[in-house]
Amino acid sequence: MKIVIAGVGEMGSHLAQMLSGNGHDITVVDTEPKALAEVASLADVITVEGDSTTFAVLRKAAVRKCDLFIAVHPVENTNILAAIMAKQLGAKKAIARIDNNEYLEPNNKEMFINMGIDFLFYPEKIAADEVISLLGHTSTTEYVDFSGGKLSLAVFRLEPTSSLVGRELASFTPEEAAAYRTVAISRDGKTIIPHGTDTYMVGDMVYIIARHDSVSDIMALSGQGDVRIKNMMILGGSRIGVQIAQAMQEQVNIKLIEYNADKAYRLAEQLEKTLIINEDGRNTEAMLEEGLSNMDAFVAVTGRSETNILTAMLAKRMGAKKVIAAVENLNYINLADSVGVDTIINKKMVSASNIFRFTMSTDVLAIKCLTGSDAEVLEFIVKPNSPATKAAIKDLGLPADVIVGGIVRGDKVYIASGSTEIAAYDRVVVFAMPSAIATVGEYFN
Repeated sequence: MKIVIAGVGEMGSHLAQMLSGNGHDITVVDTEPKALAEVASLADVITVEGDSTTFAVLRKAAVRKCDLFIAVHPVENTNILAAIMAKQLGAKKAIARIDNNEYLEPNNKEMFINMGIDFLFYPEKIAADEVISLLGHTSTTEYVDFSGGKLSLAVFRLEPTSSLVGRELASFTPEEAAAYRTVAISRDGKTIIPHGTDTYMVGDMVYIIARHDSVSDIMALSGQGDVRIKNMMILGGSRIGVQIAQAMQEQVNIKLIEYNADKAYRLAEQLEKTLIINEDGRNTEAMLEEGLSNMDAFVAVTGRSETNILTAMLAKRMGAKKVIAAVENLNYINLADSVGVDTIINKKMVSASNIFRFTMSTDVLAIKCLTGSDAEVLEFIVKPNSPATKAAIKDLGLPADVIVGGIVRGDKVYIASGSTEIAAYDRVVVFAMPSAIATVGEYFN
């Protein structure tokens, strides 16, 4: 697929590396030659220097031949204009990054579609929604619903108290096998698709696809148990922090810590039911005075990954039950995980999940790019007469790095096994390692 990315900041650079790594032909456009040189050193891309809101530059980038145009400049208006222009010049699909909720309202989205923009995405809103979902399932490090909530992916680390520790996968009872399936295990930094003889170990990061009515049972398997969030502290009055507070302040007692005094005053007017505190979150004594040790959840979403990791680590040691940190520097993700941060949120990665489905040739309803692994979870609609409908799963010849987790057929939900047969129009949730992502869709198309 030919893809043009306009804007080579953190988001654009991440997308260029991810998409070029999946075999796509990538052209990147930016006004900064240094930024272009840097991304060219990291990924196999063509660079075009210039303003992506000018027809001459867009023509030079050959947008008329591109299958997908992605505008990810820091400035929203630039992205909208560039996407509209690219679509008019012949781009098959155009996507634009935005930074306000108003454009996502149904009537406004329809207007942008009529103008030629196929999809708008707001990274901070996506990240905030992910945090809110995780706060409803505190024992998980990642959690996402598929098929309208009929199937769920839950990711959690096995504690010594987990009932799974020491068990082989083949030891599941028929009732358990019908309720959930382990699709992957991460151990010592390596993710594998397990087999029946594999055994769960303390510290394993376990990826499970479950029926929605079995999610509460899944949470108990981790050895941690879910915590109902009553008191929460948010560090940072960023867009992510504000959206979390707006969504949860009616149900949860929230303290939001903001270092900048002027911003703290503005937030106090905006968030009437959230207690805004003007303080430095790195001040341990002040944080303890504000009740850090009594918090059910601590969410660090300042603009600095280092601050978020350090304060989240402190919060965990002081007794906060669920700790989440925004980590934009991908090099810090393993560090954050190793020092006890429960869940890491990365805007680039959660946004990539929304964008990546546009690069698939098959009907992909959803994609989840996982933070703790380079694998992805995909939801397909199965086409009539596709290879997946010709035999039981075990006889399909699926790549070794692919496992089918669950199937939704009308109102019925099935956890997959080797003997399961897939039918046309099924919604299928699949776990795939990077080596198989480019080809797995062929089985369902």
